[in-house]
Amino acid sequence: MPLITITSLKGRTAEEKQKIGEAVHAAIVEGGVPPTDRFQRFLDLEPENFLYDKYYPNLENGRTENFVIIEILLSVGRSVKVKRKILETLITKLQDLSFNPEDVFVSFQETAWENWSFAKGEILHA
Repeated sequence: MPLITITSLKGRTAEEKQKIGEAVHAAIVEGGVPPTDRFQRFLDLEPENFLYDKYYPNLENGRTENFVIIEILLSVGRSVKVKRKILETLITKLQDLSFNPEDVFVSFQETAWENWSFAKGEILHA
């Protein structure tokens, strides 16, 4: 039940977004999410609204204008091993799209199962 938010600088094409979305989805499916469970949103920001340190915490080359933040909100219970598998798959797929791994920031956020309502105000897993 992930909800994915992908934030980057304004200017990406619809095709680029589709490919990034596919890469993220493939990674979470690899981590055990059902293939039909796809909810993604893209936030395109002007440079003055997307501020980040180019080298934190210890990057050699630094982030570029291709930098992307990927927030993965999912239900609690995924192990560190599963999260590492998601990250490994995600970085591999994004490298296939010419992303430098230094340009990819991922944040996992967890919430209880009862905090999801997909439609009709119904909580499916409570």
